[in-house]
Amino acid sequence: MIHPISSSLRNSRLAVEAVGLVKYFGENKAVDGVTLNIEAGRIYGVLGPNGAGKTTTISMLSTLLRPDAGHASIFGYDTVREAHIVRQLIGLTGQYASVDEKLSATENLFLFSRLLGLSRAEAKKKSAGLLESFGLTEAAKRPLSKFSGGMRRRLDLAASLIAQPPLIFLDEPTTGLDPRTRLQMWDTIRQLVGSGSTVLLTTQYLDEADQLADRIAVIDTGRVIAEGTPAELKASVGVAALELQLRSAAQAQTASETIRHMLRVECHVSPEGRITAPLADPGLITDVLLALRNHHIDLLEVSVKSPTLDEVFMAITGKEKQKVYA
Repeated sequence: MIHPISSSLRNSRLAVEAVGLVKYFGENKAVDGVTLNIEAGRIYGVLGPNGAGKTTTISMLSTLLRPDAGHASIFGYDTVREAHIVRQLIGLTGQYASVDEKLSATENLFLFSRLLGLSRAEAKKKSAGLLESFGLTEAAKRPLSKFSGGMRRRLDLAASLIAQPPLIFLDEPTTGLDPRTRLQMWDTIRQLVGSGSTVLLTTQYLDEADQLADRIAVIDTGRVIAEGTPAELKASVGVAALELQLRSAAQAQTASETIRHMLRVECHVSPEGRITAPLADPGLITDVLLALRNHHIDLLEVSVKSPTLDEVFMAITGKEKQKVYA
């Protein structure tokens, strides 16, 4: 049955409220006190390396696992005591496709629709609509063995939307996809939120979280170690950087001394004549450029670079991205 209570949610402001979630597997504490507050109608990113506790957290929020400590609610409904209601309010796309390999795309969606209580006519209409929305109409009757990885992920996501859930969990939905399909998935996720859903997205990809999420929680070793908007997280690691490419590397010493005097910071000068300097006050850029002009220093390029989420992750965890995100 398609959820009958979504129009009267107990808490319409917070889609997810989790306090101190803990989960053990044997002696291993996979999740260690995770607290999350996710506003409805947003994309919330949960960022972290393999083994950080992202999937276990999703499993507890989606009622697949019972917390060993702490509690969580979905739109005000407790995930343990009211799990039967929570399941009517959510869709879940895990890391591995849940579709049946022996059925076509149409047959998969029709089956899921019927299991959710739709009539045969409604199931047929819903399946056709989802196939069109996800660009799978031409492949609707093709065996899934002929589907690419990206097509399977889109079909899996389509299946999770049959009940039109107000909250959708996407657990690393683009892992293993080619760049083009990944961008298509990003557009689909944005459309879901545009149509009124809330999305909780786990990912290993820093750029994905930066592109999609309104807010981000960084999880490492089962704990939330940072939380905020992408801009807030970037600002937490320091100031922006002013980058200048000189026309002549022979002018680098004069240029760097001028910048040190103006900004009162140390500069990094490359052999090719590129100067990088911390920039705490963007209002000083004009003064720096005028000073360089007065010294007859010619520039090929000027840019201000904001901190990246890569730098955020390295700053708060002390780990290199390429070492953690293998």
